[in-house]
Amino acid sequence: MLGCVIHGQDDLRVTELPVPEPGPGQALVAVRYGGVCGSDLHYWRHGGVGDFRLREPMVLGHEVVGTVLEYGTGASGPAPGTAVAVHPATPCGVCPECSAGRRNVCRDTSYLGSAARFPHVQGGFAAQVVVPCEQLRALPDGLELRRAALAEPLSVALHAVRRAGDVAGRHVLVTGAGPIGCLVVAAAKAAGAAHVTVTDLLPEALEYARVAGAETVVRADDPDDAGWPDEVDVAIEASGVAAGLDACLRRVRRGGVVVQLGMLPPGQSPFAGNLVVSREIELRGAFRFDTEFDAALELLAVEPAFDGLVSAVVPVGEAESAFALAADRSRSCKVLLDFDVAP
Repeated sequence: MLGCVIHGQDDLRVTELPVPEPGPGQALVAVRYGGVCGSDLHYWRHGGVGDFRLREPMVLGHEVVGTVLEYGTGASGPAPGTAVAVHPATPCGVCPECSAGRRNVCRDTSYLGSAARFPHVQGGFAAQVVVPCEQLRALPDGLELRRAALAEPLSVALHAVRRAGDVAGRHVLVTGAGPIGCLVVAAAKAAGAAHVTVTDLLPEALEYARVAGAETVVRADDPDDAGWPDEVDVAIEASGVAAGLDACLRRVRRGGVVVQLGMLPPGQSPFAGNLVVSREIELRGAFRFDTEFDAALELLAVEPAFDGLVSAVVPVGEAESAFALAADRSRSCKVLLDFDVAP
């Protein structure tokens, strides 16, 4: 079977891999689609994500959906043949964070396609993968696999919006109109936001933000753009650059909330900390998700507009061109790999 393996910076290989067998408590899933995430692109372009550096070859991918094939000893779940999405996280369940109900920041979690621990956790970009049966989620009625492939990034967006608190009836600013930023728009609208303004450098990306439901889009490099709001109630930084955080801090109202979702570069990042004090702004981080995965599937099942955020579906054999497309935000939003063509 074919799989996508990263060996180092600029060294992505589509390779024949052995077909796995499910062990006790595990399920074997035939993967149909895998979404190319920003972290996958970082491993490809830079050999790591933040402080997580590649130390061995690793199968990429954590945004995967497919069909249950079989179970190992003592495992159970959706019946073989059922279409499923795979929750990519396996928290330890015993650390202080897990005990406090914050499993998304578990200090000893396993996450598909992540170099955060060694040996690395192999990912889901393969024709067949083995995962703990607890990570399977049967798709709601009416949800097809193609749209369901957005469940993982939408879960990230839903968690960020929840970290912001109640956004119903509020004006929300989102900096960054990449796939996550666009899904934050959709999540904010689903949570009742009255108005969402999105900023980005690329007009093509801003058009995807409109598809997601943004009422106003702004060129981030144009201070005279008439769309800039004087102030907003909540700002969610989804670009992962210091300039985006600065815009959030300067545009949010006094006593407002800023959520840092985009992964900033490792090391120190400058920001207007004086505004956090003088305006008593609440600055909160948002990392991954937990139970939001189930909420994401339910939302995807009832909202066909999400289909407009999938800009391309590429056979796994052409993975490198799919990654290049996903890295070019002037040409794409969310790019999916199709594993159905794998022998």
